[in-house]
Amino acid sequence: MSVRLLLASVPFLFAPIAHAAVDCANASDQATMNQCAGQAFKAADKELNTLYQQITGRLKDNPDGKKLLVNAQRAWVSFRDAECKFSASGVTGGSVYPLVYSSCLTAVTKARVETLKQYLKCEEGDMSCPVPGA
Repeated sequence: MSVRLLLASVPFLFAPIAHAAVDCANASDQATMNQCAGQAFKAADKELNTLYQQITGRLKDNPDGKKLLVNAQRAWVSFRDAECKFSASGVTGGSVYPLVYSSCLTAVTKARVETLKQYLKCEEGDMSCPVPGA
């Protein structure tokens, strides 16, 4: 076996380690806690996107309402990002920054998730609700 081939295969030996499941309940080092906070945000963001798609589906016959939702969501994303940058600014440059920032993103996103869930509970004829009932 040539040295080049051997060296080229080394990264593949460690690939399973890099993708091993992380035990977030027992995270004991900063890198793992940061990774777990990032995973929590990804899960919250995935739920948010699912709900958002459901709402846009209900607004398919209401282009003005859909445009208002898109604008509101864009403004909310800008707010979320700015809020969390500010919230984590006290630890900028520190090893805990990703944890603090991601935790903020998760909390703010979960609050938005609850708002979107309420929109999906609108009943037909509820004039105070911008999303038609299912």
